[in-house]
Amino acid sequence: MIKLIFAPVFLKQLKSLPWEIQEEALEKIEFFKNRQNHQVLRAHKLKGNLRGVFSFSVNYRIRIIFQYNTKNEAALLSIGDHDVYRD
Repeated sequence: MIKLIFAPVFLKQLKSLPWEIQEEALEKIEFFKNRQNHQVLRAHKLKGNLRGVFSFSVNYRIRIIFQYNTKNEAALLSIGDHDVYRD
């Protein structure tokens, strides 16, 4: 199981999403804790300005950006639609 750290900006962004999306995101975050599920969530490395961080899908529109702090710990940095890649 991966231990998760929630960045303050992530929590703020999560709370600003519609309730249904928040619920879906929390389900996917729980699913993400098991490393074997990362492929199902389409977790992948990002490039360019976001090199060194990763992303996974909540649904077709919403993404979560995260980084691995250690092998067993990840920090959730940001959540939102594809514009989250521009921050």
